[in-house]
Order: sequence, then C-alpha cells, then structure tokens
Amino acid sequence: MTPPMRTRLAAEALGTFWLVFGGCGSAIFAAVFLNDDQIQLGIGFVGVALAFGLTVMTMAYAVGHSSGGHFNPAVTLGLAVAKRFPWKDVLPYWVTQVVAGLVAGALLFAIASGNPEFDRIGNMAANGYGESSPGGYSLVSVLLAEIVLTAMFLFIILGATHRKAPVGFAPIAIGLGLTLIHLISIPISNTSVNPARSTAVAFFSGGEAPMQLWAFWVAPLIGAAIAGLSYSLFTGSDNPDEVTGDVKANS
Repeated sequence: MTPPMRTRLAAEALGTFWLVFGGCGSAIFAAVFLNDDQIQLGIGFVGVALAFGLTVMTMAYAVGHSSGGHFNPAVTLGLAVAKRFPWKDVLPYWVTQVVAGLVAGALLFAIASGNPEFDRIGNMAANGYGESSPGGYSLVSVLLAEIVLTAMFLFIILGATHRKAPVGFAPIAIGLGLTLIHLISIPISNTSVNPARSTAVAFFSGGEAPMQLWAFWVAPLIGAAIAGLSYSLFTGSDNPDEVTGDVKANS
C-alpha cells in the first residue's frame, strides 16, 4: 500500500536534507584540513565522493520504503519518464526536495560562518563552470559531463530497482553509483547530477554560483529524461508489472 503523500514528502525531505548536509558538509568542512604542521588530514575528493554515496545509501534504506528514495528532482523526472512514477506527484516531490536542500544549505552556512576566517565564495561546495569549475572546465564540458553522468545514474537506479534485480541491494548499487560519479566529476563541476543539491548551496555561496545554477538544472534533467526514455531499449524491460520506481521494492 502506498503511504499517504504527507508521509512520502516527509521522507523525501529527510533524505534530501541528509544528502546535502552530509555530502556538501563533507566538502565544506572535511575535504581539506591542515594541522599546525600543514599536514593534510582532510578526506579529499575520495572522501567527499564516498560521503555523497553514503548519504544516498543510508537514506534509501532508512526512508526508501516510504517515498521511493529519490532525493533528487532529476531522479523523480527520470522515473516519471520511464513510467515508474506518477506525473501528478512530480511537482510536490520537486518542491519538497528543493526546500529541504535549502534548509540543509542554510544550516551548513550557519555552521561554517562560526569560523571567523571562513569565506563563503568558492567554499560552499557549489557547482560551476569556467572559472568556477574546480578544474577550469568549460560550460560545454560541464554540460556534457552532467548529462552523461545523470543518465548513467538513472540507468543504475532503473536497473537496481527492477523486480528481478537482487533483493535488498538496490541502495548499495545506487550509493556506489553516485560515489563513482563523484570520483569522475568533482574536478569538472564539483558534481551535481542533482538540481536540489546544486540549488541548496548556490545562493549561500555567492559569486558566480547563483548565475550558473541554470546549467545544473538543465543538464541533469536532460540526462534523466534520456535514461527514462531509453532504458527499455537497452534492457527490453518495459512491462509496468515487472518494474517499480521505488527503492523499497528491493530493500
């Protein structure tokens, strides 16, 4: 039985909050940390990638049975395009994900501001291209990376949540998939593949982040739609009776 909408939205809010707080928080506070001898004690790119993957995996197990464990407007869109999720529920999920992400972003900014040396510009884990890209990658490079990686993320989700997939392992596959995506693309764009995650910190970051935010809505949504439209072509799995958009089916 499908939980009532208020329960599903509460679960989405909790999951999205944790994704932003845990993933972006690890980048803000722990990616680079030097001791008094200037020895790096931080977790670096690998640690941040793991943090994002772990947030999704843990929340998929914790609340996926209630909401389906999307935590990402691109995931919601991709599942709707693939006929795994009702279109009428897309907008409520999107609003909830964005608001929950902004709450997490505000809390991260409040904590970070407790350090008198903190400079928000360039240090709030915002996504960007050009001079705002960690590696200086162009807008075209960033768009291509975000489209391809979001599409692959949706392919992983659609496959892992299939009724014939190994039972109980969907959150692990999805979490590890997101980890791999971050390992590839943190230097390119700081990795979005999630418009709610990008929106959550863009306005607190200042600088170019708010003006570049459009790219991290457009590219992930395009990638998700591509995956939603093409998944059945690769797998032959297009029978609604055999698939589900919810992580709960396999957890």
